[in-house]
Amino acid sequence: MFKNYLKIAWRNLIKNRIFTLSNMIGLTSAFAVAILLVMTALFELSYDQFHKNKDVAYQLYLSHQTPRGVEASVSNPVPLAPALKEEVAGIKYIARTVSEDVLVTYNTKELSLDAEYVDPEFFKIFTYPTLWDDTRNPLPEKNSVGITVKTAKKIFGTVDNVVGKTISIKIGREEKPFTIASILKDTPANSSIDFGIVIPFENHPEFLSNIDRWDSQFHPIYLQLENGVDPIQFEQSTEAFTSLHYQESIESDIRDGAQPNAEGHYKQFHLTPITDLHFVSYNTGVAEANRTFPIIILCIAMVIIFIVSANFINMSIALSEKRLKEVGMRKTLGAIQKQLFFQFWMESLFVFALSIVLGLMVSQMLLNPFKTLFNTKATFADVAQPEVILIFGLVIFCITLIAGGYPALLMSKLGALKALKGKLDLGKNRLRNGLIVVQFAIAIILISGTLVLNGQLDFMRNKDLGYNKEQVISIPLNGKKQSYNVVQLLREELTGNPDILSVTGADNNLGLGRDGSLSSSMMGFDYQGRGVVTNTITVDYDYAETLDLEIITGRMFNREHQTDSLSLVINETMAKQLGAEDPLAVTIPMDEDVVYSVIGVIKDYNFQDVGKKIEPLTLFMDKNWDLYYAYVKVSPNNVANSFEAIKTAWKKIEPQAEFLGSFLDENVDRTFRREKTMATIITSGSILGILLSCIGLFAISMLVVAQRTKEIGVRKVVGASVSSVALLLTKDFLKLVGLAFIIATPIAWYFLHEWLQNYASHVYLSPLFFVGAGLVASFIALVTVGSRTVKAASINPVKSLRTE
Repeated sequence: MFKNYLKIAWRNLIKNRIFTLSNMIGLTSAFAVAILLVMTALFELSYDQFHKNKDVAYQLYLSHQTPRGVEASVSNPVPLAPALKEEVAGIKYIARTVSEDVLVTYNTKELSLDAEYVDPEFFKIFTYPTLWDDTRNPLPEKNSVGITVKTAKKIFGTVDNVVGKTISIKIGREEKPFTIASILKDTPANSSIDFGIVIPFENHPEFLSNIDRWDSQFHPIYLQLENGVDPIQFEQSTEAFTSLHYQESIESDIRDGAQPNAEGHYKQFHLTPITDLHFVSYNTGVAEANRTFPIIILCIAMVIIFIVSANFINMSIALSEKRLKEVGMRKTLGAIQKQLFFQFWMESLFVFALSIVLGLMVSQMLLNPFKTLFNTKATFADVAQPEVILIFGLVIFCITLIAGGYPALLMSKLGALKALKGKLDLGKNRLRNGLIVVQFAIAIILISGTLVLNGQLDFMRNKDLGYNKEQVISIPLNGKKQSYNVVQLLREELTGNPDILSVTGADNNLGLGRDGSLSSSMMGFDYQGRGVVTNTITVDYDYAETLDLEIITGRMFNREHQTDSLSLVINETMAKQLGAEDPLAVTIPMDEDVVYSVIGVIKDYNFQDVGKKIEPLTLFMDKNWDLYYAYVKVSPNNVANSFEAIKTAWKKIEPQAEFLGSFLDENVDRTFRREKTMATIITSGSILGILLSCIGLFAISMLVVAQRTKEIGVRKVVGASVSSVALLLTKDFLKLVGLAFIIATPIAWYFLHEWLQNYASHVYLSPLFFVGAGLVASFIALVTVGSRTVKAASINPVKSLRTE
């Protein structure tokens, strides 16, 4: 019986080969893309899920009630972690960490590595196993380090006999010897904490100078709670601790007008689960884990499957009229409803199963280009898990039950006499029309999203950031030489090159450089009896000149002024925060004996993420604080030659250090990586969604034309023109697209409006975006249906009338 079902199914699929091919192409494309998208989404959602203690491990953050509103910080003072463990119950393990790049030297080899300064309990909280030795204590001594397999191969070319060897690490301005105590497995691709080497926290250059200071904060803290202690209990148990150790800061906040939170506190510790680390933001003063990106990807995958399934249902119902006589004959010969249902469902299952196999093959072929295009490290292992396969199988079963089973049920329930007469009562095609409306509504939402996303990207790319990003190259100072010396040597080496206009340095990069580092520094102080908070950047001479920053008043740091190490340059926002009538008259006592004077005010520029509002900024020029980046401004002529000249000069100055220079516009572009990926995915989803919708629409239009061939012939005989007949056949479909536009527009507007609120400045959500999306959908529907209807309307009416 089963073999007979398959044989009849195969014959029917061959007989209606155009529709079979349309379904197969649509389903294969949809499954291939859906598999890749689901793989990407599951990879994103798997971040930090591999830690064994993920359910009881957290990151600590402090929420502050300030005069500016509630703010949150994950940077903590050095004495906090040991004091917290000693004075607050419920902590099983606690660890301080700092992520930084370090320069490692072994013999003549120099490498810049991602380092993680950690306390010993870091390895009890997180799951980063070693290959050999004690997994829970890979750093037994202060002068021992652990390196990953990848790092071991970079330094030594092997992982064998590496433990016990000595390497030199540049800590601050000093080079110190360390013994390799352990080899760790490489950090997984879905780990929020990524490192090549781990170093005991006490070796961090800021450790000793801040060991007793509660007002200097520069590192995050992770902790694991005791069994039976939940985060709310822990947060409540820290209230007395916070009041005691932050008393002075709380009094300052009260003095400046801060209001307590709902519980009556001015500062309160909270916990963020480590499984939220990849998604969390603190923009509103509380931890908010935003998984919108992977959820959107999953939704797009489901939408694509829905569109292609709707096509399948529509085509199956439309084709069913051709098989009524077959159904009637089989019922007359004794076939029962169950057998007919199974026959038709079997055909659907056969098409879906074949499409899934082909989809898997196509997705395998597209995997590498997909990973490059969407910048993901996802693999098939992310979807080849038993639970994922089980869910996928259930989803496919349900889809085939609905997509294939509904038309099968419709025909199998038909009476034998009715079927032999060839009459299938489908009402007014409500289901078919409803599915077409939903398909095009989805397509219009996706097209609107594509237009707005790309509009926002263009807005950010072309936004005036307040500095010259096209002609300035930033270079990470990752060599052994002292940073100020390297910047000066670059100046001297490039002097005389007419295409090199200026050289400077800073401790902060603009955008995201090739070294992948992002950092920021903040400080607070009292000014005229109130607290002031500012971002800080240490710069070298010629900073404003190199970046083309506009000076509003005063001057920048100058070699002719010997006292400039005690001078400050502030931006407009900082000047407003100080509130002084003459900002150049402002003096700020930073220490008991050290007073800084403001010597200039520069126009606001985007020194942070382009999407953020510009915050107060203070520039220092103190040679006790290192620079981490050099900036070189080049002439707009001979840009390629200038870049090569800088690279050559770098190799002379730091022959062992890798050159990682990049233009600032490239750095800024890297900060949009997530938006670009999302725009690419939604654009691709839009194109595929509209193509699949068109395949279904085209097939339906073919059937409608076939059903109305005789009507077309009669109308032409009585004098109807080609255009009037084509319009008659097309307008019904355009009405459906119009209805889809009315339904889709408010939905698209709501979600896009919410998304744009994440940006301090964003593109105007113009109605033209939605009108454009509607016109695109209408035009594509018109071309798809019109090509078929015009052809039908152009046929000689004699031929049309002969059809029946």
